[in-house]
This record gives sequence, structure tokens and C-alpha cells, in this order.
Amino acid sequence: MTALAPVRDVLDRQLGKVTMYRLVTIVLSLLVVVYAIFTATGVIEGLSTGDNLLSLAVLLVASYGSSRLLGLAFRVRPHAESAVITALLLFFLFVPIVPVETSDLVWLAIAAVLAQASKYVLAWRGRHIFNPAAAGAFLVVVAQELVGREDRINAIWQTAATEKLFPFVVVGALVVLWRTRRLDVGLLFVAIATALILVRLLDLASPDQSFVDVLKLTAYSYPIVFLAGFMLSEPLTLPPRRRQQLLVAAVTAVVFAYPTWIFLFTDTPPDLGIFAISPEIALLLGNLVAFAFARRSGLDLELEGSRRLGGDTHELTFRSRRAVSFVPGQYLELSLPHSGMDRRGARRTFSISSPPEPGRVAVTLRVPEKSSSFKRALLGLEPGARVRGTGIGGDFVWPSDPATPLLLVAGGIGITPFLSQLRHEGSRDAVLVYGAASPDEVPFAEELAGVRVVLVCPGRPGALPEGWTHVDAPFLSAEIVADTVPDLASRRAYVSGPPAMVNAVRPGLRKRAAGLKTDYFSGY
Repeated sequence: MTALAPVRDVLDRQLGKVTMYRLVTIVLSLLVVVYAIFTATGVIEGLSTGDNLLSLAVLLVASYGSSRLLGLAFRVRPHAESAVITALLLFFLFVPIVPVETSDLVWLAIAAVLAQASKYVLAWRGRHIFNPAAAGAFLVVVAQELVGREDRINAIWQTAATEKLFPFVVVGALVVLWRTRRLDVGLLFVAIATALILVRLLDLASPDQSFVDVLKLTAYSYPIVFLAGFMLSEPLTLPPRRRQQLLVAAVTAVVFAYPTWIFLFTDTPPDLGIFAISPEIALLLGNLVAFAFARRSGLDLELEGSRRLGGDTHELTFRSRRAVSFVPGQYLELSLPHSGMDRRGARRTFSISSPPEPGRVAVTLRVPEKSSSFKRALLGLEPGARVRGTGIGGDFVWPSDPATPLLLVAGGIGITPFLSQLRHEGSRDAVLVYGAASPDEVPFAEELAGVRVVLVCPGRPGALPEGWTHVDAPFLSAEIVADTVPDLASRRAYVSGPPAMVNAVRPGLRKRAAGLKTDYFSGY
């Protein structure tokens, strides 16, 4: 664990510099480049690089163009990078089409348009229900059925499961799942889908086929890893809690493997036509399960006011006509289309810093000098301005038993979820170890008065609230926590802050505390 810590820290730090949209765009684009090189050099045989790239160009133009037009029609600012990602995903679902014809390109364009339309039409209170690429792949088949086209284009997922490309898909999927902190969700889907398909194929295998042969056949014939890394992991179509996400992954995997098992139960499976189970339909059904868990009502929030807490930290308080239902420790996703929007987009999640109370919610954020356009626009709002709350979720919540002793470890802005929890249940047996950059940058000192706090920072502050102690150190460590909290072994630890800090203290606390839960504040 210790040996891997530097690698993990570097990975978190580098991946935290780019948004999820940008990361997925980069990874998918690199996969396209590798695929094009392989087809051009004959590593992947029998495919036309020119036709493939022409298909990609059509998808990109149709996806981006329809996104802009639909944005104008629905009076919202479209997210260009999201449209590019949808086009890249459709490329891996549909290409190769051999030989490509003009009519095929038209239908590819229609698939891209339908995918973009699904974001607006198949949506609920500002959030789309289905993965757009999967929806476009299914809807284009429906459209072809309606016009009576016999020689249809279908999502064959061949590129996503090509043997030569498979190692690159694995690496890309792992990078995306790591960045989204959904590695367990993706691995569960891969494990269940692979196991179900593998068992059935082993039953059908010839005597000269080994287990390794059948395992390779499973990996290279089914887009299991691609779907897990780039489509199942999409945050807008996942439920808010981790156990719900794991259930969705399991259900999707079982449905995904269903076509392989159907022949076990009948020699003549039912003809479901366009509704025959395929990877995209399995994902769409999983999206429906996720929608059943998700909060289905958005929030129209009105800025009540903002206050500066010191340094570059600010707290914004919003009022809502509807009740804001959440568990202390969860996050709120805000949507704020604005002029001059940078590549980081119009959506952002913030841990809620206020306790649950009717029609009111507050978030705390750092707005450094070189900040995103989103944060600058949010901080520039005047009281009365409206912001859309598009989701509430997260699993960083305290145990239901109020008698459980707690250790809270926060680094910088990682104090935010603890504020909501302490404001709501201040009587808990909790010790807060708080790491700050300097004694002058300790927001919420007044709110934390009465809480047992160990402040870790270089240089002693002028005065400490009652019940606080100070440790003069440049950064937090598990050893400092253990030295200052003698009854650590009896406490459940909750760690929140930048990935480097969380990764630094997690191994030591896992060995010493009664339990451990982490919350990463990645760069954005």
C-alpha cells in the first residue's frame, strides 16, 4: 500500500487537473487514433481507415450541429464537449460499416441527432434519463423499422471489443473509472457479465478449447469493459447512492448476459424484433432502474446571500420553494449556464454545508484567483438570482447509531460535509482533526466552537476556541492523528479533503480505526 502511494498521488493529482468531460474526450480520441493507425497499417485487417474516419466525421458534425440547434430550441446552452463524447461513443458502437454507403452515413447522422434529442426529450427536470449514445443506437433502429428499411445499420460494438484494441480499452476504462471513483461499480459489472457469459460459453465449448481460449473469446467478442468504463459510469444516469449504483451495475450485467443464456432454456427463443436484448438495450434498462432510485425532482434555487469566510473560501445560501431533502454529508449538483463558459462546463457538485432545514441549503467553495468560469459566475450572482439544482447524492454519511464514536479528518475545503453533519448532530461523540494551510485560513471557527478540534497547521494561531488544540506541522498524517486521538481504535474514521491528503492518511487509519470512509475533493 505504501509503495503504491506515490503513484496513486500522482495519478490523482494529474487526473484532477482535467474535468471528466475532457478526460473522457481525450481517452476516446486516443482510442480512435490507435484504431485508425491499426487499420491503416494492417494490424486490424479488412477495414478501410478512410471509411471509418468519414463515418466519424459525419457523427461529429451531426452530433455537434444538432446539439447547438436543440439548445436554441429549448433555450439552454448546450455543452459542446458532451456532444463530441456522444459522437465518439457512437463511432465505437456502429463502426465499421463495410462498405460504407451514402445511406449508411445518413443513418449514422440520424443516430447522432436522436442521441442529442434524447437529452432533451427523454429527460426529467433537466436531467436525461438514458445514456444518449445508447438511446441514439436504439432509436435509429426504431426509425429504420418505421420507414421499412430492410438493410439496417445496427450497433454491433465490434470496434469496442476488437482484440488488438482491447488492452488500450482496458487502460482507458480504468483511467475513467479511477477518476470518477466508480472503479468498484465498473469492476462489479465486468465480473458478473464476464462470469455469466464465460460459464455459458464453457458449456458450449469444444473439447480442444481451453479455459483461457474461452476467456479470450469472451473478452474479445463482448464490449464488457468498454460499456463499464465509458457508458455505465456516466454520472447523469447513475443513482445517487453507492449501493444503488452497485445494484444497477449488477442488474445491467445480468441483462447484458441474457442473450448468451437464452438458448439454455429454449431452442427457439422469442423473436423480440427491435427489442431483442443487445448491449445498448441492457444499458437502457439499467438506466431505468437507476431512474427509479434517483431524485426525480429538480430544485429551483434562489440565492439568499453569500459570505466570505476568510481567504478564498465562500459560503452561498439558497432558498427553494420545495423542500430540500438530503442527508448531512451529501452533495448538491448545480447547473449554471453562463457567458464565457470554459471547458469545465455548466455543472458542478458541492458538498452541502448546512443542516437539513425546510427550503434552505448552503454550499461552501474555494474560489482561487485562477478559478473556473463556473465558480466565478456563481460567486458573481446577486441575491435573488436563480440557479438550478439538478441532483443530490453521495454516501459520505454518518452511521445511523448515534452512540458510535467518530473521528473526522478534514483537509482544507474538505471540512464542508462535516459542517452539515456537526450543525445537524452536534451532540455526537466526535473528534475533528483539521488540516489547514495556515492559522489564518480556518473558516467556520465560530461554528466549530464547542467541538473537540485538533488544528494541524504550520505556525500557532493567536487564539484558539475552547476545546481546541494545535499541532505545528506542515501537513496531516496518520501518525499525528494517532498521537492526538488516543482512543482512535474505538472510533469510526471519516476522511475528507484533497486526494493527496486522503491517500496519505488512509492506509494508517485503516489499520488503527474501527472503520473508515473517505470523500475525495478532486480538482475542478
